[in-house]
Amino acid sequence: MRLKFAYLFLMICCISCHAQKSNSKTNIADKPLFRDPIFDGAADPSVIWNKHEKKWFMFYTNRRAKDSTASGVAWVHGTRIGIAESLDGAHWTYKDTCNIDYQIKDVTHWAPDVIEYKGVYHMYLTIVPGIFEDWYHPRYIIHLTSKNLTDWKFESQLKLASERCIDASVFQLPNGKWRMYYNNENDGKSIYYADSDDLYHWVDSGKKVVNDRGEGPKVFSWKGKNWMVNDAWNGLGVYSSEDFVNWNRQENNILQIPGTGLDDAVIGGHSDVVVSGDKAYVFYFTHPGRLSENKGKDTYQTRRSSIQVAELEYVNGEIICNRNKPVIIKIKPFFKHKKN
Repeated sequence: MRLKFAYLFLMICCISCHAQKSNSKTNIADKPLFRDPIFDGAADPSVIWNKHEKKWFMFYTNRRAKDSTASGVAWVHGTRIGIAESLDGAHWTYKDTCNIDYQIKDVTHWAPDVIEYKGVYHMYLTIVPGIFEDWYHPRYIIHLTSKNLTDWKFESQLKLASERCIDASVFQLPNGKWRMYYNNENDGKSIYYADSDDLYHWVDSGKKVVNDRGEGPKVFSWKGKNWMVNDAWNGLGVYSSEDFVNWNRQENNILQIPGTGLDDAVIGGHSDVVVSGDKAYVFYFTHPGRLSENKGKDTYQTRRSSIQVAELEYVNGEIICNRNKPVIIKIKPFFKHKKN
């Protein structure tokens, strides 16, 4: 009898161990994490939990990489924000595009930043009023709200430091107020900010807080410090601050050294960061075809882009990131404005 119980106990342990290993493997993030099946131009991800559908949603800029008729940089214009969905954050599938109540001719949607507050989802979206073959045209940020993360109501166009402002990142300060960091293209592609008491009415500071050229700022708190990463076009610059105004740049960028994984052998670009407990994950995009042998070429292979994810690490007071490590996603449902 004892032998039977011992054998049964051993079998249960083996089954449990196997189940844990299998479950761990299923949570290893895909590489690449996601490619858009329509235009193959997914970029600038923003990740949030959809409490109604019990899924993670990823919003992203979608560029027309497959459009061989688009000249200049017209392929970066003329599309709506895409949505991918996931049950665990490790495996993503295409869902749809956002239904955005903002109708102008040839509108272009860029760089969504999505948060939730008191049951309402807020999107701060860059608008380019047209489809252009070069970069030198107006763009601005609008505010949208939603109850379901698919249908979005226009609230306002924000008045910021210039007529060429992009890439909002909204963060709740310790005093409860809200701060939006953004890229002011008219001032050397530097980072400015605006403040709000309620997410609807914004007052621009007119103040440059990061002098370095870059775009796509993302602000978050982790490991007892306040951080900003931005797309420095040579990986991501990393900054820390005690007062959310004075930002100190660490010496080394992350995602600067090309990785070895599929679609990851180039620099990483414009990102989102999801913090869950002591874990932090950076969701970023790559142009896999922009290798040294393709320098100067403008083809589908150099235009297409992929979303990737890597885990951040905190070492000796700085953030590092080994993008070649398998990423076991462990994120719990939460809303990104909450402090961790």
